[in-house]
Parts: sequence; C-alpha cells; structure tokens
Amino acid sequence: MRFTTKLSVLALMTSLAAPAAFAQSTPAPAPAATPAPQADPVVASVNGMKIHFSDIQADAQDIPAQMQQMPPNQLFPILVSQEIDRKALLVAAKKEGLEKDPAVAAAMEAAADVKLENAYVQKHIASAVSPAAVQAEYNKDYAGKPGPDQIDARHILVKTQAEAQAIIDQLNKGADFATLAKKDSIDPGAANGGELGWFSQDEMVPAFADAAFALAPGQYTKAPVQTQFGWHVILCEGKRKGPTPALADVQAQIRQTLADNAIKATLADVRSKVKVQVYNADGTAAPQAAPAQ
Repeated sequence: MRFTTKLSVLALMTSLAAPAAFAQSTPAPAPAATPAPQADPVVASVNGMKIHFSDIQADAQDIPAQMQQMPPNQLFPILVSQEIDRKALLVAAKKEGLEKDPAVAAAMEAAADVKLENAYVQKHIASAVSPAAVQAEYNKDYAGKPGPDQIDARHILVKTQAEAQAIIDQLNKGADFATLAKKDSIDPGAANGGELGWFSQDEMVPAFADAAFALAPGQYTKAPVQTQFGWHVILCEGKRKGPTPALADVQAQIRQTLADNAIKATLADVRSKVKVQVYNADGTAAPQAAPAQ
C-alpha cells in the first residue's frame, strides 16, 4: 500500500548523461592520442543542421511509458533517428514555404512566446531552488527536529467485510493476530504475520492510515476497514516520533515547494506591472476586480 515511484526515466537520463554509455559493443582500436571529450558532441547532421547529444537528452525526458524500460544502447539510435526525421521534415516544410502561411506563422509565434515566458520564469526562480536555498529550507524545517509520527503495525487483508468481521470475532476471543494473518491474510506480508514495520501517516492510503493512527499500542480495529485493496484488520504494536529525514530524502519535495512559491511570487510581480482589462464572453467589458491590498 505504500506509494512507490518508478525511477526508470531517471535512470535512463543518468545513463544519457555520458555519451560513452552508448558505445558499440565492439571496441574501436585505441588512437595514439585520445582527444578530450566534447562537452556536447554532435551525434548527427541533416543538410548541415547539427543534432547534439543534449538534444537527445531532452528528447529522453518525454519518451512514452513503453520506451522507459529500454536499455540506453537501444534507445539512443531510436531517439537520434527521430531527430533526423524532424530535421528532414523541417527541410521539406521550408522548401514549400509553409512558414509563410498565416496560420502556421501565428502558431510559430505562439510557440516562441511560450518558450520566452518559460525562460523568464526559469531565470527568476533559479536562485529560489539553488542548492543553498534548499539547504537553508532543510535547516529551517527539518534539521535538529524529530521526524513525523510513526506507528509499528500489523494487518490482515481479506476480500470481504464478513471475513474481516470473523477475524475480529476470533481476536475478541483471544486469538493470536500474527497466527491469523499467516492463515487468512491475502497480503504478501502474510508470511511475516502481517508485519508492516514503522510507517508515517502519509505512507498509507487515507482510510488505512486514519484507522491505524487512531489505535493505541496493543489495540486492533474493532470494525473492518475498507480500502481499494480489500478489507483490513489492523493491530498497532507501537508509536514513536520518526527519525529526522536526511536532506537527500526530502530535497525533491523542498525544491518543488520553493519553485511553486517562487512562481507565484513571479506571477504576482509581473501582473502588478501591467494594465489588465478583462472582457465578457460577448466582448463587453467586465467589471474590474478591486486591486489586492
């Protein structure tokens, strides 16, 4: 029930960080003097238009899910081929003068505007998410402070409410929780007596977490608990304050929060420096909102 994140795309991007990852399986003879590697080597060209390794890295960020598990040495030529196709299409479109078509020109201008807007945001939030800013936020919110509340729990998962209630009835008569878990639970952890270990509230689905954290140590749920996985009976075995999370464990969350705050501040700033007139759907002027105090 814990939420896990597949890191296959991140792993792929790490592999794409160095061109050597895509070397052919048969090594070429070593030259007498090895030249210094280029920072961003050209991996192909079309009519003189260069395709750089950084272009392939950028493409890898948006690959479909079915391509995420491909080995880098298989994915690399596919992405290069796609870039070649794009450049060939660009050549053909320019030969036909499509960039002069009013609708195409308007779309190109709109796309350029979006790029410019994004560049402005990136420029103005860069300092907000710098390593120093992330470290400062970690020092303020995490360093030297206890972690979140955690509980140590076991659970028994069954398919129906009636099955869960029957288990509770047995527990009420003194049955051993771990023994019932091994016998009746359909959860993969049944072999361990339903042991879940220590977890914080945000690591479980809400209905399960709410029921588990409402228990005192030694208590089990007196009514079946339903989640999308089935019906649960939960036993709380202990409570504690969790350890302080390491910077590496929370830095992505900190960066996201800092970026969100910086974007909001940037948008508020640019809006305060322009004159805005809003219109109704029929084109008539809409009443203007009072300026924020």
